[in-house]
Amino acid sequence: MVKSKLYKEIEKKNANKDQVAETVMEQPDLIPELLAGVADDKLSLKFGCEKILRLVSELQPELLYPYFDDIAAFLDSDNKIIKWGSIITIANLTVADEKNKFEKIFKKYYASVSGPDMIMAANIFKSSAKISDAKPQLTNKIAKEILRVETASFERKGRPDPECSHVAYGHAIDALSAIYGSIKGKKAVVQFVKKQIDSPRKSTAQKAEEFEKKYGI
Repeated sequence: MVKSKLYKEIEKKNANKDQVAETVMEQPDLIPELLAGVADDKLSLKFGCEKILRLVSELQPELLYPYFDDIAAFLDSDNKIIKWGSIITIANLTVADEKNKFEKIFKKYYASVSGPDMIMAANIFKSSAKISDAKPQLTNKIAKEILRVETASFERKGRPDPECSHVAYGHAIDALSAIYGSIKGKKAVVQFVKKQIDSPRKSTAQKAEEFEKKYGI
């Protein structure tokens, strides 16, 4: 197969991904090529294309929005890195979501809060404030999904790892702190945060204490 100019640029050693993203934004007809690249077997191309899509979604989400369904399909990828990236890209696209496509994939988007991949859950938490800002009507539903972390089971190297849960709780506190002012019915959030003040993970306990001071709970 003869590789396109775009693919050659992405696969260059020390490729300037920001520059490639600029090119794509100037020539949005290249976007389908990026989407096809994510499905390629060669990891350098696969991950490179995903990164460019993510960069474009941050800078000009309206250009990627027509391909929302294609990007949402990456949530079913067998590759964890592609799934992690798609979580961030989808959140970036919610600001342009005039057809409410995100609502249709809401449950799938938040499904991994329950585990077993802690990094996936962390990316969901980190992206939740952006979604809440774009779609304030979903804030309460988002908070409920984040709180499901308390019953989650995370694994490391294929085995349950309680430490991963404590890390995830810290990320959850950050996410809840970012949207707390817009949450109606804060009792469950307060209860969750207060439990983490005694967390065996120092950073998570500290986040809980900071949350407590910030909001006077």
